[in-house]
Amino acid sequence: MAVASRTRTHEVARSLFAGLPRRYDELAAILSLGQDRRWRAAMIDHIVPDHPGLVLDVATGPAGVARDLSQRTAGRVVGIDLSEPMLRRGAAEVAQAGLGGRIDLLLGQAEQLPFPDAAFDGLTFTYLLRYVADPAATLHELARVLRPGAPMASLEFAVPPKWWWRIAWWGYTRLVLPVAGLVTGGRAWFDVGRFLGPSISSHYDRYPVSWTVDAWERAGLVDVGTRSMSLGGGLVMWGRKAP
Repeated sequence: MAVASRTRTHEVARSLFAGLPRRYDELAAILSLGQDRRWRAAMIDHIVPDHPGLVLDVATGPAGVARDLSQRTAGRVVGIDLSEPMLRRGAAEVAQAGLGGRIDLLLGQAEQLPFPDAAFDGLTFTYLLRYVADPAATLHELARVLRPGAPMASLEFAVPPKWWWRIAWWGYTRLVLPVAGLVTGGRAWFDVGRFLGPSISSHYDRYPVSWTVDAWERAGLVDVGTRSMSLGGGLVMWGRKAP
């Protein structure tokens, strides 16, 4: 039953993102009101001070975070994603940036990482937990491949906690976002825009931030922290695998 649920979740994610790779970074910036890169930088800030030799970027997409990690650390980066079109776009972007010797991109699932225990000195994941069938089990799998003491950081969309910003957020995600996606990126981005707001809301109805912090800790992370970004539209989390 769990395998079937995971398969359905993967198919939704693959279908949703199949038409997005060509302009993903550009349109993500537009549709996040220019906040996406700032959010990513805030996440990576929690990895850089450890000077990791090998970092895993999960749900790497077109390798935007992997490229940022390579530019801000001296180590190698492995990016993994379940979308082949996204990885093909990522490979082109990596080559264009001259980072082919620093970044490896692999096809795979966050729930079943093809790496041994304690293989990485740092780990990031972006916009992942809404697309997995069991977020708690996925966090355990992510923690498994971290060496003891290594940092992990994530970025997710969020629902603003203040009711007045939440009303504005609801209007933007339900009305503006689908239309903006259609105008700037065509039908594929319209579908993403229409999906995004309800997906975020339903995720936090089921898994509020307090639950997610507890799930990180149950997975073996310590010193777990959170930062609300852009009036609550983004959420950066970080922690460190227990020694």
